[in-house]
Amino acid sequence: MCRFIFPSWTYPFRRPSGIYAKPTNTALPLFVSITSRRPADSNLLVASSSTERPIMARIHPYVAAACAVVLVLAAPTVAVDPDMLQDVCVADRASPIKINGFPCKANVTADDFFFAGLRNPGNTNNPAGSVVTAANVESFPGVNTLGVSIARIDFAPGGQNPPHTHPRATEIIFILEGTLEVGFITTANKLFSKTITKGDVFVFPRAHVHFQQNRGYGPATIISAFNSQLQGTQAIAMTLFGATPPVSTDILAKAFKIGNAKVDAIKGRFTPK
Repeated sequence: MCRFIFPSWTYPFRRPSGIYAKPTNTALPLFVSITSRRPADSNLLVASSSTERPIMARIHPYVAAACAVVLVLAAPTVAVDPDMLQDVCVADRASPIKINGFPCKANVTADDFFFAGLRNPGNTNNPAGSVVTAANVESFPGVNTLGVSIARIDFAPGGQNPPHTHPRATEIIFILEGTLEVGFITTANKLFSKTITKGDVFVFPRAHVHFQQNRGYGPATIISAFNSQLQGTQAIAMTLFGATPPVSTDILAKAFKIGNAKVDAIKGRFTPK
């Protein structure tokens, strides 16, 4: 592990002509020590005032490179949508301008910040037995640049929101009614699953594969909130077996350790969007 040291001391500085400038009290950001079983070489950590070599030249290149990588990774980054630069920026979905997000609408009204689409249950008469009604920037332009969105998910008895991911958002759900088995899988293939009921809350980390399954005898409804105006959704089965153009059959056959005929049979059940 790197330790970032910011000492303030006097050190020599060589001019191009070879003449030394007047020493100055300068705070050098020295990221020069690596935590290990062996103590760091003091020659790497201590600058001698008697040497003519610039201090940074004394840092071993591998140490400097490793710590530079850590510094970049540890630097503050935007983990969700970028921060807004004005009070409001209602999405202009009709604009021909293509940017990362949506340009701002010129004439804004209160209706741009209102959405009534979550009032009523959605139609769950489909093979999955569930339906997602989303209030994101695609249907609710007022959330543009605000970094939030919400959705209602309705389940028929036995209905499922199939395994999927949201590449741009963490999701937190609140159960309005029913009983659900929910869970997510980490990159270490560890499953975290729980049966939850009315009034309970569960969270799915960003980009992790997760699912919800109705385990009750009646319908179920949840409200999902996201820290993105457009979280993105990739349903695992549809992504692999319903892609356009299709993923090669032999690739899927090898990945799932099944025959080509079985892959083709599965593909036949998924209609590309």
